[in-house]
Amino acid sequence: MKAHGDDAWRRREHHRKIKEGLWQGFLLLGLSIIFGCFVFNIVNNLNARNIHSGFSFLFEQSGFEIGESLISFDLTQAYFKAFLVGLLNTIKVSVISIITATLLGILIGLMRLSHHPLLRFLGTLHVEFYRNIPLLVQLLLIYLIITELLPDSMEALHMGSWALLSKAGLQFATPEENLYAVLASSLSVVISFLIFRRRFLKLYTSLISSVFALAISLFVGFCVWVLFGTVFGWSKPHLEGFAIEGGASLSPEFLALWLGLTFFTSASIAEIIRAGVLAVPEGQWHSASALGMTSIEAISYVVFPQALRLAIPPLASQYMNLTKNSSLAVVVGYPDLVSIGNSTINLNGQALEVIVIVMSVYLLLNLITSVLMNKLNGFVLRGMR
Repeated sequence: MKAHGDDAWRRREHHRKIKEGLWQGFLLLGLSIIFGCFVFNIVNNLNARNIHSGFSFLFEQSGFEIGESLISFDLTQAYFKAFLVGLLNTIKVSVISIITATLLGILIGLMRLSHHPLLRFLGTLHVEFYRNIPLLVQLLLIYLIITELLPDSMEALHMGSWALLSKAGLQFATPEENLYAVLASSLSVVISFLIFRRRFLKLYTSLISSVFALAISLFVGFCVWVLFGTVFGWSKPHLEGFAIEGGASLSPEFLALWLGLTFFTSASIAEIIRAGVLAVPEGQWHSASALGMTSIEAISYVVFPQALRLAIPPLASQYMNLTKNSSLAVVVGYPDLVSIGNSTINLNGQALEVIVIVMSVYLLLNLITSVLMNKLNGFVLRGMR
């Protein structure tokens, strides 16, 4: 009787899976037909208006300059390289803004949790100011401050002989062999972090060891970078005619976008950090104290892992929002992906293809961010078991 019942159950499951498969197949077929009709109508309308379509334009000469680029580019090169320049600029400002917004958000979140009234007030002021004003308005305000209130290049604010601040942006000294200096300092940060963290684990908790090791490794990386400048010489910014030459520079467009994204996103991150800590029941603190743990041990082993588990999913959303918000770079003139797309549309009129490219790139960037944050979340959840 039991074997007969198992066979009947298997047949029912088999029929259920077949029905589900048929329904899913019909749904997929219907969506494919709708999408095909959509594409067919678009192609017919474009042909009726003699509008050139397709992505072959990517290999044509672009015909425009890009003011800020991580790779060499001129107007004789193809559109696909222009989009690559825009993509690299988008990634640069997004990654740097994610790092600075996270650090500032953690600091502001801890200030909001402080028992000191002044620190708590300043943290609340930061959150309420930047969270309740549209990012577009903030970008325009920051860009206005940089381009209108700062002096011209001829009267730039000198920070010794190492940096100049003016309407042209921030120019600062770099080693003559700056590329090798950056590579060497980055490698030294990674190596020193691994070494010092292993040593600190013998004395402190994992969290405290990581924080101490990171602080020391960043200092080591800075020292290596300075050593390169000392050995191979410095390229310092200096006024030459009406322009500032030498060193490296951060354009006013990049500064406005970076600061705007950092301040705006840090307000939300601060609330996420604060909510994560407050969500840990107070009894967890008492339990850790009853076990004889110090405050640092209680934070490292009990409170922080639980707060981090709650904070990572909304942090992922904030990082993806920051990446999408970087498209507002067009407002301040920073040559990101959207700005390059606008220039391309103005020259060849292929708006549909350009929009598809821009949408696909942002989709890919956010999917990568989501995958990385899910990996981090999975690691944290495994560590708590």
